[in-house]
Amino acid sequence: MFKRRSAMKTLAAAAAVASLSLTGLSAQAADTIKVGVLHSLSGTMAISETVLKDTVLMAIDDINAKGGVLGKKLEAVVVDPASNWPLFAEKAKQLLTQDKVAVVFGCWTSVSRKSVLPVFEQNNGLLFYPVQYEGEELSKNVFYTGAAPNQQAIPAVEYLMSKEGGAAKRFVLLGTDYVYPRTTNKILRAFLKSKGVKDADIMETYTPFGHSDYQTIVADIKKFSTGGKTAVVSTINGDSNVPFYKELGNAGLKAKDVPVVAFSVGEEELRGVDTKPLVGHLAAWNYFMSVKNPTNSAFIKQWSDYAKAKGIAGHKDKPLTNDPMEATWVGIHMWKQAVEKAKTTDVDKVIAAMAGQTFTAPDGFTVKMDEKNHHLHKPVMVGEIKADGQFGVVWKTKGPIKAQPWSPFIPGNDKKLDEPDGKSSS
Repeated sequence: MFKRRSAMKTLAAAAAVASLSLTGLSAQAADTIKVGVLHSLSGTMAISETVLKDTVLMAIDDINAKGGVLGKKLEAVVVDPASNWPLFAEKAKQLLTQDKVAVVFGCWTSVSRKSVLPVFEQNNGLLFYPVQYEGEELSKNVFYTGAAPNQQAIPAVEYLMSKEGGAAKRFVLLGTDYVYPRTTNKILRAFLKSKGVKDADIMETYTPFGHSDYQTIVADIKKFSTGGKTAVVSTINGDSNVPFYKELGNAGLKAKDVPVVAFSVGEEELRGVDTKPLVGHLAAWNYFMSVKNPTNSAFIKQWSDYAKAKGIAGHKDKPLTNDPMEATWVGIHMWKQAVEKAKTTDVDKVIAAMAGQTFTAPDGFTVKMDEKNHHLHKPVMVGEIKADGQFGVVWKTKGPIKAQPWSPFIPGNDKKLDEPDGKSSS
């Protein structure tokens, strides 16, 4: 009997210790603000997305070193949706309902964003999306810190049509087969038509994610270009860019003959490519690493130091920055400012506080979150590939441009409101 009582006392004491330890853990958890990181760290999109995960972690370290947010440290919760679109939705739900994160930074492709959108809307979560996209969407629960079509695609094609950009008369619209390239090309086709370009002067081709054999397509482009001054608009995404650019080099398709302007190729994607045959080909973004200003110099140095300290693959020896990294950096710091303005991480109050937020960005401008449409006012730049894999800016806007989420080249868009109504419109 004595032994039984003694055993029961021991069990009770152990339970009490466990309870205290759990209480301590929950108190400790309450002392941090959890931040979700939803980027592919494996699969076809890892080439582009892994570095964005590291950018969020660097920003969290930066914010924590300066005292955190509302007196609390930020705590990253990193998941890998593995370039698997349905898995993005599962991981987003996990972050919001199990991990109870205050905000999520993530997605690259539009198909991943479309996959998670209902999850954020149903659970009233908050997503910061850092990549240029096709527009035609506006959600209360998303802030779009990358470019809308009028901040990238349209200005890039206008540049190609200008005397300065080569006066192209024929266009190849080449993309990965999913929503972003198809919708962007629908907008560009309508835009080109408004400028008098005939359907016969537009070639439109798509390849699957992870496609690697571009020999036939590049040969077709070469043949198509014999019909007049031709430019290629590339919305190829992920690791397929490496074989595409290699094939351009193999085929001797030089920029002076057929310039390619890419919307998803930056410094990171060119890392694995011999860029010497690609000199003169173009990319359109809102930021390039080569931009000269004090804010960018500080950003590059901070990233270089962080990459070396953390031993980040590739970057510890050759640190590179790019547009989606900058958009991620701007987004997390704007969110911090909004939380401090709202004095809470409550999603609805943070959304309200995000309106009109400004931030001095590495692009050299003070960018602003539009008061209504959840998109940034951003500058637009066209850069030319140089032999060292960097971009020389050949054209840029004088200042930030207000985003148009709804393209005026899509019929019926003039009737759509320029502000989110709580449900995504797409």
